[in-house]
Amino acid sequence: MRHEIWNEIRQQAPLIHNITNTVVANFSANGLLAIGASPVMADAIEEVAEMTFVSDALVLNIGTLGTMTEATMIRAGQAANEAGCPIILDPVGVGATSFRRDVVERILRHVRVSVIRGNAGEIATLIGVDWAARGVDAGDGACEPRQLALEAAKRYGCVVAVTGKEDMVSDGDVVMEIHGGTKRMTETTGTGCLLSAVVGACLAVEKNALKATVTAMSGYAYCGELASERAEGPGDFPIHFLNALHQLTQYTIPTNRIEVSTS
Repeated sequence: MRHEIWNEIRQQAPLIHNITNTVVANFSANGLLAIGASPVMADAIEEVAEMTFVSDALVLNIGTLGTMTEATMIRAGQAANEAGCPIILDPVGVGATSFRRDVVERILRHVRVSVIRGNAGEIATLIGVDWAARGVDAGDGACEPRQLALEAAKRYGCVVAVTGKEDMVSDGDVVMEIHGGTKRMTETTGTGCLLSAVVGACLAVEKNALKATVTAMSGYAYCGELASERAEGPGDFPIHFLNALHQLTQYTIPTNRIEVSTS
């Protein structure tokens, strides 16, 4: 694991602007604070551009869409593009409804994102691969997550991260496979959304999007394992997980957890 990125987050305390869903806002804010970043959750269309101009990364999460969400995200995204601020898009449940698919399509048409982070079902929807997903769950499909990450990265010209049993991260040329994590993370609301925010914090201090994303995801998976060992169940798992995130710079993750392959 690249400790310099986590150390830089603590030293710089980057401001991470989250336009996120109401279910996870508190957990995402606490997770960012745990790693040393500074969260802000401004989602009023009247102020998002101004807030983005002073932020170090922008996270767009479509978990709970409202009538103004699309316009708000596009305005913030265009401000981020103008300011050179990295953007992470989390297309939560994009395959669940046509409304979600249309919103994400328009966001990607009008905003240049740095990273797209989602589960296999969400990424499959973005590239038109048939996938049996239900709501925000990953579901099942015939395409390998590795191929999903690779094809989506090529299509959208950004880094794409596919989370699952093994996480896949691609920039369209290489695919990084990250081993680790725990199933218990799927039993707690908001762990995927917080991951996107953590990727944002890493991107705020590391310009190489592939490096930043792999660092975020490998460290995050390891924290999940530690929390799972210490927790009695889903009730206290979030507490142990936040504690593990807070201590990230003290951990050493074996390098053999990450495998690299080319397209």
